[in-house]
Amino acid sequence: MTELYHAGFSTCSQKVRLVLAQKGIHFESHEIDLIAGEQHGEPYVKLNPNHVVPTLIDRGAVLIESTLINEYLEDAYPENPMLSADPAERHATRLWTKRLDQTVHPATGVITFAIGPRAMLLEQPAEVREANIQAIPDPVRRAARRSVIDHGVQAPEFAGALHVMVKLLDDMEDALGSGDWLSGPAFGLADAALLPYVLRLDQMAMTPLIESRPRLCGWYERVTVLEIYRIAVEDWFLEPIVEMFRARGEAAWGEVESLLHA
Repeated sequence: MTELYHAGFSTCSQKVRLVLAQKGIHFESHEIDLIAGEQHGEPYVKLNPNHVVPTLIDRGAVLIESTLINEYLEDAYPENPMLSADPAERHATRLWTKRLDQTVHPATGVITFAIGPRAMLLEQPAEVREANIQAIPDPVRRAARRSVIDHGVQAPEFAGALHVMVKLLDDMEDALGSGDWLSGPAFGLADAALLPYVLRLDQMAMTPLIESRPRLCGWYERVTVLEIYRIAVEDWFLEPIVEMFRARGEAAWGEVESLLHA
């Protein structure tokens, strides 16, 4: 049996679900409420000591870290491969996923919590909000989370995070000059990994950043019409959350645009 502990709106959960869907792997779903702090609860932390989603249980093994989970799935289920046979293209895929883990994912967290659920979190009792922040194991992430919840787009971490994302989009635009996909000749691990981060910007009303890059825009359209996108991503949307993120993003766009031009 394959089990997935995940969250519908989580970028890392989305990229693992995309690979599961592409490989036709059915899983028993266990959704974790990130806003309520279920990822910090003792039962879940026994599975994932990093207090994050997703966690995959497959063939008796407990697997964490979304990039490594997807590599595991590629190794364990080689049918319908998602890594190119070409060594240089495999290297390029791993450069993308390494970049996501090192800089893009933390930047996305800063941008998301500065805009999306910030108002909801500020409505929580202060002791609940602080307990969830204190439960984040990494002190750097913990400090950034507190800062963006307190200060929103004006948090000192926000501008740097925004420019990390803009550089990512620029590099994707350049890379797509040589083909339709970022993983090689077909949709693969790099495309599955990058899609949630572009989607997050779109859902926070930063759509002009995508539309101003024609090759990136074409790639985004190609991914979002795939059946696996519906299965792995769209079917897990909660429309009130999507609407809330977009509304918050539209309200913040003026400040975001000013930072882009600064």
